[in-house]
Amino acid sequence: MTMHKSVRVSVEAMVEDLRTLVETESPSGDVTALKASAGVVAAVIENRLGGRAVLVEDGGLPHVHWSGGGEPRVLVLGHHDTVFPLGTLERRPFEVAEGRATGPGVFDMLGGLVQAVHGLASLDDLTGVEILVTADEEVGSRTSRALIEERALACGAVLVLEGAADGGGLKTARKGCGTFEVSVTGRASHAGLEPEAGINALVEAAHQVLDIAALGRPELGTTVTPTVASAGTLDNVVPAGATVLVDVRVETAEEKDRVEAAFAALTPHLDGARITVRGAVGRPPMPESASLRLFAEARRLLPGLEGRAVGGGSDGNFTAALGVPTLDGLGAVGGGAHSDHEYLLVDAMAERANLVAGLVRAIRNG
Repeated sequence: MTMHKSVRVSVEAMVEDLRTLVETESPSGDVTALKASAGVVAAVIENRLGGRAVLVEDGGLPHVHWSGGGEPRVLVLGHHDTVFPLGTLERRPFEVAEGRATGPGVFDMLGGLVQAVHGLASLDDLTGVEILVTADEEVGSRTSRALIEERALACGAVLVLEGAADGGGLKTARKGCGTFEVSVTGRASHAGLEPEAGINALVEAAHQVLDIAALGRPELGTTVTPTVASAGTLDNVVPAGATVLVDVRVETAEEKDRVEAAFAALTPHLDGARITVRGAVGRPPMPESASLRLFAEARRLLPGLEGRAVGGGSDGNFTAALGVPTLDGLGAVGGGAHSDHEYLLVDAMAERANLVAGLVRAIRNG
């Protein structure tokens, strides 16, 4: 399908589409809200690009897929779920003031979606272009991963619309990331009458926290950070159970394997205690090599553009791990992701829309 459009990128129109998306709240896991959001995302895409945006449901969650037809050449990848619960909009409505747009999800990552759609609308031919907007990126992409990987392999190049790095830089590498849950099972007893009859799960968990924290290798970019712990029931009962959650970030596949093996090998310090480990580094690392060619093209289009390696993960981790050229951070310029001070710089919207359009044109002509 060939699009015959030559539309000047309009910041005013982008802001209005951004308002439309932000004012349709889309917290991860809220199926009803996400279905409404998917419908609005599809309508914005169809209105600006023509054609038909299809809702692909997996696990009840609605992902939005649009194709310009022809042989797939480039996948424009984003998500419409946000981390903010229903009701956030009432407390923090969409606003534009002093060059900044604010509201839940403007930076992560509704602004990026709008910029990409408007950038694509400025191109005369969208043959080979696909857009995929998923509904569960913020909670691990469990239902969308297979679809993301399928379309990435089919297209052969991926542009990820996550917000820009500090200062507007692109994200050329990402750490792999995951969460581990370490559960300790002990035995309860009266803390005053017979503490020796129990097996103190809290004490065992304390040993494990120290062992786990020692797994980090900062010099290799590996961080292993215990983040949440819970144990016990009453102040006069030896705790029979404890749980520790751990955030893990790695830069290489070798470190991913090492850390996962170390968690699997955790052993109790107290006689009779038992340990169960769940979790993995669910998002593999995105190596810098995956972005080299596309980043060089981006710098040709926008000289002086910086590339950054960042600790957070995105769906680009999955596509890069498949060996598909992937460039991330092409979305909004702003900051404050996942916070109440999240913002987007309106003056940067046109430039970013044009950058996406230029990259798509280069990939299709390459």
